Amino acid sequence: MRVLGINALFHDPSAALVIDGTTVAAAEEERFSRRKHGKRPVPFSAWELPERAAAWCLRYAGLRPQDLDVVAYAYDPELALPAPDMGLHDPWDHLRQTYAREAPGFLATALPGLDPGIVRFVPHHMSHAASGAFAADGAERSSVLVLDGRGERGSHLAATRRGNRLEPLRAQELPHSLGLVYEELTDHLGFLRSSDEFKVMALASHGRPRMLPELRRHVFPTGDGGFHASDVPWHELCPPRRPDEPWTQEHADTAASAQAVLEETLLDLTRWLHGRTHDQVLTLAGGVALNCVANARIAREGPFSRVWVQPAAGDAGTALGAALLVAATEGDAVEPMAGADLGRDWSDAELGGWLKTAGVPFERPADIAATVAEALADNAIVAWFQGRSEFGPRALGHRSLLAHPGHAGNLERLNDVKGREQFRPVAPMVLEDRAAEIFDGPLPSPYMLFVHDVAPEWRERIPAVVHVDGTARIQTVSSTREPLVARMLTEFERRTGLPVVVNTSLNTAGRPMVDDPRDALECFGSSPVDLLAIGPYAVRRGGLFAAGEGA
Repeated sequence: MRVLGINALFHDPSAALVIDGTTVAAAEEERFSRRKHGKRPVPFSAWELPERAAAWCLRYAGLRPQDLDVVAYAYDPELALPAPDMGLHDPWDHLRQTYAREAPGFLATALPGLDPGIVRFVPHHMSHAASGAFAADGAERSSVLVLDGRGERGSHLAATRRGNRLEPLRAQELPHSLGLVYEELTDHLGFLRSSDEFKVMALASHGRPRMLPELRRHVFPTGDGGFHASDVPWHELCPPRRPDEPWTQEHADTAASAQAVLEETLLDLTRWLHGRTHDQVLTLAGGVALNCVANARIAREGPFSRVWVQPAAGDAGTALGAALLVAATEGDAVEPMAGADLGRDWSDAELGGWLKTAGVPFERPADIAATVAEALADNAIVAWFQGRSEFGPRALGHRSLLAHPGHAGNLERLNDVKGREQFRPVAPMVLEDRAAEIFDGPLPSPYMLFVHDVAPEWRERIPAVVHVDGTARIQTVSSTREPLVARMLTEFERRTGLPVVVNTSLNTAGRPMVDDPRDALECFGSSPVDLLAIGPYAVRRGGLFAAGEGA
């Protein structure tokens, strides 16, 4: 069965293609449109579809719209209540529901040849749940927990997977929403809601949870698998911050308190779920599952033996989940994700053509991994563009900025390159077989979705990747799954004695992650990056404006 999944209604519009139970391609519209998150999550944008992402998925597989069996749209307007009935203050939400009901016609216009009759509405949180349950490796039987801002009428779903069946157990109805509470705080602290929640998580490490007793009056588990989370008086806890103002200790303490109450509530939900299912494996999805600090606490203190988090846990992942759920329901044997590299790629010849067209000097070294390792050992900043782009918000060794972790100043240096706040950390990538001696936490961790304590004897050796609280959000690298990245790490260790390299996303503030060669060249040309490693080719800053052309 050929199923195209579509996420479009709220934000992070995306498309995913599943053929006979196997995920073939997945991409976010922002990587094509170059608009961060694709669009803002307002009712007036609900009609916008991931047209370019969907068209690319079909081209990649050599399919036409009329070749599809099902288009799975990750929202079911028939399940939604009017916004006032859900306790939401959005007078234009009816517009969003109208656009959702008309999605089959919009999709047929966007993909000429598509039969609108094959479009199926798949509940939003069931799509999230399937993106975790069916994509996790080795988890034919698992518990599933979904938490985000909102779906049709809820903000949470607890479920179980048993083979090809996904059974809901508990849902929390709106207006109670852990995701919306965190979004409100994001806005109160001067960041962009439904976008910058990770900044609040980073800021929390700089504070103390001294407002926790007050927050517990507004956010708490109810003991039955649900929770209360609404009407938090943020103005009473700390003054609002304008985007152009510096943050204060009061802001950091409020963030720390919100992070703490979120973790407490999530732990209660996981314990309730485990009490119902007695499973060993928990899969997480929904935007709240991108909170790697909370994920690490669930893995450390929760009742499950293993926790797996969907790398595209936000709304983008619902395109994949909707397609997987339809495939499973129709009897296909769904396969777990082999990795998050599900987007576009280019051949060596195509990349060389891009470089020649751009007129930049370049070289083709004998081993690009060794060339990059040498540059990093000399404290260069490297833009790394290799293979298929990642699906989801994390750079996982395909569209990355790399640096030496042994120089503390590289944290400030990278934040300057990217144009972002200095309180934000950067992450380490580490060889999978070396991770345990340096980092304490869930291993392996290939998707950078947990935080790990850094061993005391290593903190002075890799200071650029150690957060203020002594942790790091790591990515473990398998030499089988990622041989080129692993070879680069091995070559770097041979030169420096460190099996760790700084890895952050290849983009600048407010821009989506680099996706195609043009994006890579524009980012390299406008940022103080020393070397661009694009496929087998190397472009050096020193020769960028020199006359002549590479070979």
